[in-house]
Formats: sequence, C-alpha cells, structure tokens
Amino acid sequence: MEREPGAAGVRRALGRRLEAVLASRSEANAVFDILAVLQSEDQEEIQEAVRTCSRLFGALLERGELFVGQLPSEEMVMTGSQGATRKYKVWMRHRYHSCCNRLGELLGHPSFQVKELALSALLKFVQLEGAHPLEKSKWEGNYLFPRELFKLVVGGLLSPEEDQSLLLSQFREYLDYDDTRYHTMQAAVDAVARVTGQHPEVPPAFWNNAFTLLSAVSLPRREPTVSSFYVKRAELWDTWKVAHLKEHRRVFQAMWLSFLKHKLAQPTLMIDFLTRACDLGGALSLLALNGLFILIHKHNLEYPDFYRKLYGLLDPSVFHVKYRARFFHLADLFLSSSHLPAYLVAAFAKRLARLALTAPPEALLMVLPFICNLLRRHPACRVLVHRPHGPELDADPYDPGEEDPAQSRALESSLWELQALQRHYHPEVSKAASVINQALSMPEVSIAPLLELTAYEIFERDLKKKGPEPVPLEFIPAQGLLGRPGELCAQHFTLS
Repeated sequence: MEREPGAAGVRRALGRRLEAVLASRSEANAVFDILAVLQSEDQEEIQEAVRTCSRLFGALLERGELFVGQLPSEEMVMTGSQGATRKYKVWMRHRYHSCCNRLGELLGHPSFQVKELALSALLKFVQLEGAHPLEKSKWEGNYLFPRELFKLVVGGLLSPEEDQSLLLSQFREYLDYDDTRYHTMQAAVDAVARVTGQHPEVPPAFWNNAFTLLSAVSLPRREPTVSSFYVKRAELWDTWKVAHLKEHRRVFQAMWLSFLKHKLAQPTLMIDFLTRACDLGGALSLLALNGLFILIHKHNLEYPDFYRKLYGLLDPSVFHVKYRARFFHLADLFLSSSHLPAYLVAAFAKRLARLALTAPPEALLMVLPFICNLLRRHPACRVLVHRPHGPELDADPYDPGEEDPAQSRALESSLWELQALQRHYHPEVSKAASVINQALSMPEVSIAPLLELTAYEIFERDLKKKGPEPVPLEFIPAQGLLGRPGELCAQHFTLS
C-alpha cells in the first residue's frame, strides 16, 4: 500500500482501503494492506490501523459476512469446489482471526495508548460476536459467548512480562456486567493454569496482574432482579448459569482457589485484601482472620487489631450460623498461645460465658469445655472462678458493650454464668458446667468431636439411653388376673 507521509496520510489511505473492502468483495485483498499496518513500528500508524480494523470487522460481523461454524482450513476450502460466497466468508474469517491475534499482542505494546485502543477494539468484537455468533446454536436457548476471544483478552491482561495495572483499571468497568464478570473469572482460572504450567518459576509480574484482576471482581450480595449483560440478549433463559448468582459464587471461589493454591512470590500482597475483608463481618471476616493469622505467624505481619476483630465476631448468632464449627475451630487455634495476656483471654472467656446463657444445648456442650480449656492454658484467669482474697461483687463490672477486650474489665469479673448453667434443664449441660466446681485437670479436653454436634444427635443419644430396671411389686409372680377361689385363698393364707 502506497502511503502518504504523516499520520493523516496513513489515515486517508486506510480509509480508502476500508471503503473498497466494504463496497465490493472483489477488493477483499485490500485487507492485507490494512493488517500490514498493524505490524508497523510507528505508534500513530498502529493506532490508525486498529481503528480501521475495528470499523472493518465490526461491519462484517453485523452484516454476517464471516463464516459461521467450525472454521475449516483455509487451504482446503480455497482449493475445493465450494461456492465463491463460502470461500469468501471462510477467507475473511481467517483474516479476522489474524486481526484479533495481533490485537492481543498489542495489549503488551510499550505505548499505553496503543494498548488501550487494542483493548477497546477487542471488547467491541466480543460484544458484536456475542450478538452475531460465529458458532451454530445446538438447541433453542443455547447460551453462546465468544469464550476463545475473551480468553485472548484476559490472557493479554494477565501478562507474565509487564505490569498491566493501568490497563486493568480500564477493564474494571466491564466487570459490572454479569456475563463479562462470569467469563472473566473462568478465563482467569485458565490463565493461571496455563502460565503456571509454562513457567517453572512464575514471574512476579503475573501474580501482581492476577491479584489486581481478582481483587477487582466483586459479587452482588443478593440475586439481582434484572441481569445486566454486556452482550445484548433478546431473551434471557433461566437455564443459563451466567444468569444465577449461585454459579457466580461457585466460579468466584474456584478463581481464588486456583490463585491461592500456588506458592505466591509475595504473600504479603494479600494484606490489604484481607484487612478489608475483616470489616465485612460473618464468615468472610472469619476466613480473612485465618489468612491474617498465617501472615502474622509466618511473615511477621503486625496487625494489632487482630484479637479485637475476633472479639467483635462473638455475638449470639455465632451459635446458630452454619460455619459455627469452623469458627470455634479457628478461635481455638487463635487462642492456643500461652503467651497471650490474661486480660485478653479473660475477655474471651467472659464474653462466651455471657453468650452461653442463651445458647442452645448443642452449642453449650461445646462452648463450656472451650471456656475451661482457656482457664487451663492461662492459670492467671482462674480468678474468674475462684478469688480467695477478693471482695464480693455487688454488680458485675464486665462491660458487654465494650468493643475493645482490653477495656471490658473482664478480669475483674467472675464466671457466675457457669454456676447459673449448673441448673440447666439438660443434665449433660449441667454436668459440663459443674466441672469448675473441682480443680481443673491439666490435660485439655478436645473439643473436636463436639464442634459439629447437633440437636438431632443429642435427641437421638437421649433416646438410646436405657432407663432403670423395673421395680418388683410382688414377692410371688401373679399367674393371671383371675384364679380358682381355693388357689386364691391358699395364696392369701401363705402370704399372711
């Protein structure tokens, strides 16, 4: 292609080629001239070529002039006896693939303007190819999405060679759409598997890019009433996984697990994410505290609010949530150190004892040994159950509304709640609460078998208990309700 000097000349030359290709199929070879400019070393020329390709293949997709179906080999079709229209569509589809592959390469161009333009063009193709699929629908309501093209986009964003954080910030707006968010998470899983398989030691740039992308994905808290799709659909089918929040959560979990199962070069990259997750409450806060606990112990993270956050999770609902077993397993781990200050352990013991007053029996049979284990590990806290030289308390000094365990005054209080539970209606709870009446044995009681105890199991266990043997009421067993008068008199005489 003869080029006029300057960017304006290139723009005019590309414009003429574009008009020629769209006007007549006989001018199709002019596509090669347009694609050649994509290989230019001049930044402005590349940008003009990207814009031209975007207009060209966008128009061809809308006009249905690209082959639809499993793409055959170009050589096989061109040398075969198929009609001219089929040959043209197959040939142009191959040129479209060449264009997309080159745009994918340009996502790693040194110029951000080129990268941004290439990303915009690829995402335009994703939208158009979704509206005008290049694969045949297998059944009515079949969900079609240009997955391979979208994987190319995500693969370029997750570059192992360079930092793509600025380009990822441009991509973030597309994550507001349900379909692009869903397929981004799926493509991220594939990208992590591919890169980790290709590189014995994955470059830090890839992990940084992956973490930036994964952190940008956020799910709605509840099922939306109306789905928001980037690829416009005339009708939404209930059978589509992409339309259900449950499936989004499943893929979200798979995405993070695929990332976290690898040995990260810098585990401390998770600090900001985990600290923000701690503020969300519920199970997310618990899992975030687990991650922070690992960073504290193995990577020297300083997080002074760790036990304050854990203390804040202790509320009446903790005995009823489905992650109760996980919570107390981790809480037992977090409070296992004998170097924790007495005031802190006393605050946890007191808060649990106060919550135990309204807890169900299945939770009490687990939390009472939990409290006793805390007293075993920390002898300084035993003043909560036995204060030989202390004054009698007219009122409980413990402040249950205080968020800071250091200011709760728990160590000045007592565990009177355990004494109250000794009169619980369930005999096993009463027995468990009575342990504090004797000297606590040094070996701890394992709470592992009690973590998942349910009310149904307690009920079934009570039903299987054998009652007392029947009390004998007569010395001589009765032979029947009615007997002959002589036998009855003889028996009466014998007994008398």
